[in-house]
Amino acid sequence: MKLTGNTILVTGGTSGIGRALAEALHDRGNRVVITGRRQALLDDITGARPGLVGLQLDVDDAASLSRLSIELRERFPELNVLLANAGISRTEDMASDAWRADDAEAIVRTNILGVMRTAAAFLPLIKDKPHAAFLATSSALAFVPRADFPTYCASKAFLHSWLQSLRHQLRKVPVEVLELSPPYVQTELTGTHQLSDPRAMPLASFVEEVLLLLERGSVPRGELLLERDLPRRWAERDGTYATLFTAMNGH
Repeated sequence: MKLTGNTILVTGGTSGIGRALAEALHDRGNRVVITGRRQALLDDITGARPGLVGLQLDVDDAASLSRLSIELRERFPELNVLLANAGISRTEDMASDAWRADDAEAIVRTNILGVMRTAAAFLPLIKDKPHAAFLATSSALAFVPRADFPTYCASKAFLHSWLQSLRHQLRKVPVEVLELSPPYVQTELTGTHQLSDPRAMPLASFVEEVLLLLERGSVPRGELLLERDLPRRWAERDGTYATLFTAMNGH
């Protein structure tokens, strides 16, 4: 993926990894459009950073996606990079008699169907553009899950598989398909406590490493995965899955 001179759409760009990547790419001379559900928040972010564009989008709403597709085609015909980043995470206690599937359904709607809807709505806009790329945010937890986040981890495992198929189907189309698989990063994904959790990687450091990987073209199999997460990526192959699962989840 080229790092300058693009027009980039970032869904879920009002916080966390999406916002940090959007701002870093904007600093590199790209035209960047972020989306989110709350217009007031979009206005606050773009007001503090001239040149960044904020447009309202609910990836769970087909009508919202259709409206934005029309607007992007009219206002940003040069759009060539998509980052499907919108996602949610929630713990689930499936051993509890009070457990219901509501949280799981919400995660599937946003993390899985939201990415698929984003691709369906916006991939046609970039397929004929120079240096086109489609990125989706997965997770290193796709490979070895945290058992207290069962549907979240499973949603990222789904994306890992789905992106491989997308990459194969687009092999004759000049669109680079990339999977961004972050480790545990200091964001508010699981709550405000995560922002200051010393076990989490600082957000700025993560973004810096991701941009360095892109700059070097270090994306084997289209995967943007940090060196520290390779043991999880290859746990099944290396015969270390059970050991890593136990280390992450306890006995």
